[in-house]
Amino acid sequence: PKPVEVSCQKQERESVPKREDVRRKETMTFKGEPVVVQGTAVASPYDHSTPAPSGAATGQAASDPGQHGEKQETRCRDPIFAFLLYGNVAAIVAVAGIYGTAAFNQSLDEATSGSNYIGYIIAAIILGIIALVLAGLTLPILMCMPAALIKVSLVGMIILSGAMVVIAFMNGSIFGGIIGAIFFLVFLCYAKAVWSRIPFAAVNLLTACTAVRKNCGAIVIAYFMTALTFAWAVLWTISLMGVWEEVVTKNCVGTQSECLAQTSSVNYGYLFLLFLSLFFTEQVIQNTTHVIVAGTVGGWWFSNEGGCCSAGVMGSTIRALTTSFGSICFGSLLVAILQALKALANSARNNENQIAICIAECIIGCLESILEYFNKWAFVYVGLYGYSYIEAGKNVIQLFKNRGWEAIIADDLVGNVFFFLSLAVGLLCCAIGAAFNDKTQFFVEYAPAPGNVQATCAGIGFIMGLMLTSILMSTIASAVNTVIVCFAEGPAEFEANHPELSQKMRATWLEFYPSSGV
Repeated sequence: PKPVEVSCQKQERESVPKREDVRRKETMTFKGEPVVVQGTAVASPYDHSTPAPSGAATGQAASDPGQHGEKQETRCRDPIFAFLLYGNVAAIVAVAGIYGTAAFNQSLDEATSGSNYIGYIIAAIILGIIALVLAGLTLPILMCMPAALIKVSLVGMIILSGAMVVIAFMNGSIFGGIIGAIFFLVFLCYAKAVWSRIPFAAVNLLTACTAVRKNCGAIVIAYFMTALTFAWAVLWTISLMGVWEEVVTKNCVGTQSECLAQTSSVNYGYLFLLFLSLFFTEQVIQNTTHVIVAGTVGGWWFSNEGGCCSAGVMGSTIRALTTSFGSICFGSLLVAILQALKALANSARNNENQIAICIAECIIGCLESILEYFNKWAFVYVGLYGYSYIEAGKNVIQLFKNRGWEAIIADDLVGNVFFFLSLAVGLLCCAIGAAFNDKTQFFVEYAPAPGNVQATCAGIGFIMGLMLTSILMSTIASAVNTVIVCFAEGPAEFEANHPELSQKMRATWLEFYPSSGV
């Protein structure tokens, strides 16, 4: 009939532009109602000057713009906590200068009397350079075979847990073997449950490695922050030597003329403040690196910025050290308080009430894990948009809830890869260090301190390899977290700036999380 023919012709005419579109995608609004979005997803408000890609969003937006993060005005956030850090550092410097220098020099003279450690210092420098080269090689390896490395890490985790069970039973530890067997079964079930989601973790890892490789200046900053952490640990140790007699008081048992025995009593107030000072600054340095990496990946994601000293690297570094520094100090202080309490409880293990101390350590450890997990995502928003600490945490968690991504952010498979790569580089450097002996050229010229040269150099190599590779891996871990947040925020800019990676991520995410709304 004629009406039917007209209707069919009308439908054919309407279908022509739809075939010309790159893709037709159905997403979910935050209210749960399906909305058709043609082309790519709508533009993110990360940079309001960034135009939406052509062909994007011909229909209703997939989400309420108010639910996205927005660039904050330039002003200092949570400044009081930055001043607390400045006061903390100034106090440690003063204590080290007034009380610690003499005690440190005396201990150093006693330790190095009649010994020459220059040979070990040269060995550490050589092994450090080798570790840097090997750590750098892990980045292209991660990009070439991310899925294979994730599989190897899962299998390796099962093998290690099984080996611990065998060792425990061979040493006659029945209880340890039973506990190890339980963990072995748990790891086995975990590997089986997540094996199908390896491609999802691999594409996130590939994108993060690409962002870090394009902005290698972030790696340089991460290594500088590690050197700063080492310097802080040395300074804190010197100050601890200066006030040790105030922290630990030795009491003599016996008469005034003859001391039969000595007992020690700890001033837990001073000890808590010292632990708090140590962990507070270490957390700030670590989280500053995390915020810098987040801002750098955001610049690469939304504006395609790249280079060793790109605008993304420099801008995120300046923001992290100025306007966002107070927010970094805020979150770091909360974790440092829990870490100091945990260290204090651990130092009191030799006292009475062992069960109560063990329970306290367990509770504090759980709270610390929860807070560190919260910080991991909150500091991504601090780096991307410059929010205060509390606002950043609330907004990023709300973003994941609105997207329905609670399960996605809990699905972390890349941590095992980072651990095994760091361990592999550490073992390689350990083997290279074991090749040094007292007949090595620089050890002949600079006689080493008494001891086993090979074992000492092997230990130095392992520590160097493990530490330097872990720094690079932590940078990539921060990038992976930022990639997940950015994919929730701005898939449109990712499609426009990095279309090949965007297609891989979109296809993989929709395969494993069809309701993710990407």
